[in-house]
Order: sequence, then structure tokens, then C-alpha cells
Amino acid sequence: MVKWTYDSPVPTGVAIRDVREQLFDAAERVLLRDGPSALTSRAVTTEAGCAKGVLHRHFEDFDAFLADFVLDRIDRMDAQAALLRDAAGTGTVVDNLTDAVTALFGSVAVAIVPLVTFRDELRARLREKWPVGVPVLTEGAVMIEAYLAAERDLGRITADAPVDALAATMIGAGHLLFADRTGAPPDPAAIRTMVTTVVGSVLPVR
Repeated sequence: MVKWTYDSPVPTGVAIRDVREQLFDAAERVLLRDGPSALTSRAVTTEAGCAKGVLHRHFEDFDAFLADFVLDRIDRMDAQAALLRDAAGTGTVVDNLTDAVTALFGSVAVAIVPLVTFRDELRARLREKWPVGVPVLTEGAVMIEAYLAAERDLGRITADAPVDALAATMIGAGHLLFADRTGAPPDPAAIRTMVTTVVGSVLPVR
């Protein structure tokens, strides 16, 4: 039987490298498996295998935990953004964007959007660090805009391409394709068609 001590954040005999990361990973699993409505402090600590008081010893309240969780997952998008920027000038613009949109919306991003949308207190917490837009979608648009700007500088899309508008359009269209969390993921051909439709007018005619 696992024994708990008052000061121990985890079961005795179990080494946990980072309690916060353990809780964030547990929250992601619950969110992806059961949806935003199932994401409670008890569900997170149960999934993490921690005592129910652990979360509240590390965070002011559950919305503070959720805000840090969302920001942590946004920070993880930096690596994906760097990969996309590095892809500028290689492959094709459509292929690169199709891969990026698939990776972005195939992650926890889609599940975070309704979580943020329907929790007023969470939105208020996030506004302190993220004053405009839904964080995940906004960061995705920034990532795609930076990539398109790099391709424009390389002459692989037209010099007058409105990269900010194209990025916002692609994020909106991508979200619609992936919005049904309970259904099958969109067909890769549908994602590619969407990307081609959004950027087709700014691809130079060869």
C-alpha cells in the first residue's frame, strides 16, 4: 500500500522529477481523452497519481493551474515555430504549411481552445500575460506569419503577399477542419486543399 506523508507531494518511494510537469502532463491527458468539461483538480491529481491536495500546494487555485498549463503548452510551440522557419526555402510552401497545420492542430491545441473559451476566470488569468486573442491560435498565427514572411523574403511567394492576413485565415480554416475533437481527424488531402486555397494566389506562377 502506498503511504502518504503530510509534506510529501508524491507517494513515498516514488521519485518525481518535477511535480508541476507531472500535473501538466496529467491535465493534457485528461483534456485530450475526456474533453474540457472533465478537467477538474480531482481528475488531474487522480490521473497524475498524486494526493488531491498536491495541486493546491503548488498553485493558488485551479484556474491559476490551468493558466500556467496553457502558457506552458504555448511555450512548447517555440520549437515547432523554429522548425517551420528553418524550412523556409526548402521543399514547397504548400507542403511545409500542410505539415505545420497538421502538427499544430493535431496537438493539444484544439482542446485548449474550448477550455479557454468557456472558462471566464481562466481567460481573465491569461489576459494578464496574453492581452489579445486565444493564446494557442494567436501563437499559431504568429508562427505561420513568420514563416510566410521568410518565404516572401526569399521570393518564393509574391512580394506583396499579406502574410498577416494569410496566417490568420489559415489558422481559422485549420481550426474549422480540426474542431470536432470526437470525430476522425481530417483527411490529409483536405488539409492540403485548404492550405493551397489560402496561399494559392501568392505563389509565383512557374
